[in-house]
Amino acid sequence: MTTITSTAPRRRFQGAALGMAAWLAGIVFVLPILWMVLTSFHSEADAATNPPSVAASLTLDSYRAFFGVDGGASPWPALINSMTASVVSTLLTLVLALPAAYALSIRPVKKWTDVMFFFLSTKMLPLVAGLLPIYLFAKNTGLLDNIWALVILYTAMNLPIAVWMMQSFLSEVPAAIIEAAQIDGAKLPTILWRVVAPIALPGIAATSLICFIFSWNELLFARVLTGVVAETAPIFLTGFITSQGLFLAKVCAASLVISLPVLAAGFAAQDKLVQGLSLGAVK
Repeated sequence: MTTITSTAPRRRFQGAALGMAAWLAGIVFVLPILWMVLTSFHSEADAATNPPSVAASLTLDSYRAFFGVDGGASPWPALINSMTASVVSTLLTLVLALPAAYALSIRPVKKWTDVMFFFLSTKMLPLVAGLLPIYLFAKNTGLLDNIWALVILYTAMNLPIAVWMMQSFLSEVPAAIIEAAQIDGAKLPTILWRVVAPIALPGIAATSLICFIFSWNELLFARVLTGVVAETAPIFLTGFITSQGLFLAKVCAASLVISLPVLAAGFAAQDKLVQGLSLGAVK
């Protein structure tokens, strides 16, 4: 009884210490984002002061400049291009990854571990190493400055990690449910979309969100393969860094606006995202 009583304060202290550490880590993580938001509402002169001026007057000039209210370039074509490339490539990745993950988990093929290692090894190739061949291919096929070139490229880039993640999620699907569907006469497409997909929905949501984020944030290939017509949001963001200097307030405003779709997608899918990532971690 004495031992239990003596360990109770220690456990409360450990719990409080872990809680404080979690809050401290959260503050450290959020503080730069909050500073970016505050800077976006400052004028360029106030944003460039050293040390920074926290109590400077607030203004919407940076957001007006970003949206082209004062006669600058409009960000909407770049935002639409990024949304098109990210959403379409994510959907294509899911359509291709779900049958592949099904074959590697529920109906495993021979030497499936070697197949999984091959998928993972493709992510080890430096992006710069494939830049020139992809550029020459796009040039010779007339796909330069074409948004569909990015759609195909992002699908190929995200497919290995999507298969790897979904294989772990689909391994949790009970085989008895699939066997019951087969006994009822369900074919493979029906089993995939009406049996497997609803059960593995948290994992699919986590995979789709990660693929969307990777596609939305990609900069290197978008910079090389696009020009004016297929310019994406990250390329438009770099346009605020010119030979005249770094327009810090405008960059912060543009970064905040461009980050909103990813934040909105994460907020909308947060429940299923946590379930999916937890399921993958346990597996």
